[in-house]
Amino acid sequence: MSKIFTKRLMKELLDLKHNPPAGVVLEDVNDLKCWKINIIGAKDTLYDGEIFTLQFTFSNNYPIDSPEVVFINHIPVHPHFYSNGHICLSILYDHWSPALTVSSVCLSIISMLSSCTKKVHPIDNDRYVMMAKANPKLTTWEFSDDTV
Repeated sequence: MSKIFTKRLMKELLDLKHNPPAGVVLEDVNDLKCWKINIIGAKDTLYDGEIFTLQFTFSNNYPIDSPEVVFINHIPVHPHFYSNGHICLSILYDHWSPALTVSSVCLSIISMLSSCTKKVHPIDNDRYVMMAKANPKLTTWEFSDDTV
């Protein structure tokens, strides 16, 4: 592990433990490279009070490279979340910036949940799930719908 990787993740971990954003709860960090974080649906939204677990897996090139982020266990039914846990969110792929953090990714996902008006799977969910690799970072994503 590189020094920048360890230093950055330790800082983010301490921030999450001591000052978590609203709706974000650190669930488990058995290994610095793999975190489980619960996010809670915001009040008065379709997902009000629902708890979803995200798994963040970090490469040794973090924060230069984005983490792999997937839902595990209870996966929200949402137009940008596939039933295998993969998330169609540009900041996790093409629009990643080292300035982004685990907290900012979680807040972006909570925002996506909060703005959703209808619980539906992505149109191509079945086909995608059948053909997708385990790591969503190996998918060539097309970001054409910013309405949800």
